[in-house]
Amino acid sequence: MNQSSQVEIANWIAIYLAAAMCCAIAMAMSVSVTVHGLYRDRAWEDVRSVRGAVLFLPKAWWRWQKLYLLSAPVTLGIVSYFAATMTWS
Repeated sequence: MNQSSQVEIANWIAIYLAAAMCCAIAMAMSVSVTVHGLYRDRAWEDVRSVRGAVLFLPKAWWRWQKLYLLSAPVTLGIVSYFAATMTWS
């Protein structure tokens, strides 16, 4: 079995760090857009009833989840391009 060279290990670490940074940026942006959307729609006004209070969290989570998942192709593209520019020898 072949052992990975120091260059390959450094490249894999760099790819994982790039993916983590892209995911952190996507998380921050999706949370901020979700909070802004909830504020703009005044979503807390629906929490006055028991049903509204029970449904508020899943609605907010679903709004955030849609925004976060929309960033997946962009993250994949950025990290793939970054990996393609590396020298692996």
